[in-house]
Amino acid sequence: MAKHVCPVWVGHLLASPLRKLLNNPKSMLGKHVIKDMIVLDIGCAMGFFSLPLAEMVGAQGKVICIDLQEKMLETIKKRAYKAGLLDRIETYLCSQDSLGLKGFSDKIDFVLAFAVVHEVQNADKFFSEIYEAIKSNRSLLVEEPKLHVSKNDFEITVSLAEQKGFKAINRLCTFFDRTVLLQKQNIH
Repeated sequence: MAKHVCPVWVGHLLASPLRKLLNNPKSMLGKHVIKDMIVLDIGCAMGFFSLPLAEMVGAQGKVICIDLQEKMLETIKKRAYKAGLLDRIETYLCSQDSLGLKGFSDKIDFVLAFAVVHEVQNADKFFSEIYEAIKSNRSLLVEEPKLHVSKNDFEITVSLAEQKGFKAINRLCTFFDRTVLLQKQNIH
């Protein structure tokens, strides 16, 4: 699905604990994720968000981690094992043209797509697959870095998501990011 794939070496930088100064997973996602949820982390890389999400969902929850690169998924498994969270993490290798979510129809409680939509070749299909996987009235959080995504391109992304059945319910623009919280509507 990628136009440009984040190199593995950048994944090591993105997993740095110092990143929490800019993107603190618990403060960013804590109001959306609760115990026992099934959460989908698309473009999970080495698990910067996935591991804190695994803590938030608790022992009965799951974090479904999807990435295009096997090396990223291998690293997240090692990190999850060290953190004692491997039983809460499932990893899936997606392909260039599909997230591979067929087995998750109407099972996902929350979706995180952090700095990934701009790397997708077919955003229309991307949002369709998420729509099918996520439960009704549940949320999808899309964040795109200003460095890579213009305001106009971000609005196109939001529009594509809305065309697939999501409704923008909250927007946030920080110094570094453009963020929208979308909710699945029952229109299909």
